Amino acid sequence: MVKLRSARMEDLDAITEIYNEAIIKTVATFDTELKTNENQKKWFDDHGSKNPILVAEQNGVIVGWASLSKWSDRCAYSDTAEISLYVREAHQGKGIGRHMIEAIIKEGEKTGLHTIIARITEGNESSLHLHRSVGFAHIGTMKEVGTKFGKRLDVFLMQKIYKNH
Repeated sequence: MVKLRSARMEDLDAITEIYNEAIIKTVATFDTELKTNENQKKWFDDHGSKNPILVAEQNGVIVGWASLSKWSDRCAYSDTAEISLYVREAHQGKGIGRHMIEAIIKEGEKTGLHTIIARITEGNESSLHLHRSVGFAHIGTMKEVGTKFGKRLDVFLMQKIYKNH
């Protein structure tokens, strides 16, 4: 059984490992250089109460993580966050991503966010489907904004607005 909980600093090794797997093998992130724990510590520290990080733990092993990160440093965007969601390759397709996205959306609502933005690279059909299924709407396409694995890629913008905010 998978247990979700708030991330702790001691989870950073596993979070970094999962993210680095995505850097190497997928277009889910446009990072192309592996992250170190030092890089990720700053990222972790930049997440406060309004920008939670959750981990999915199974049999004592972190198998995925989700976060809501500040969309912009400009004050007018303070109620907007960007979602990130990563599951270890060996654990994908088992409902962990759905469990995490539903939980992180609830956390965002609790913190008073108004909207969440997702940037999803073309070809990542499972992520597009998952986001649509929890109420994200397609709001635009950024054409050929990134290059990874020798291919120019589009990024789809999706948005979820909390109805009661």
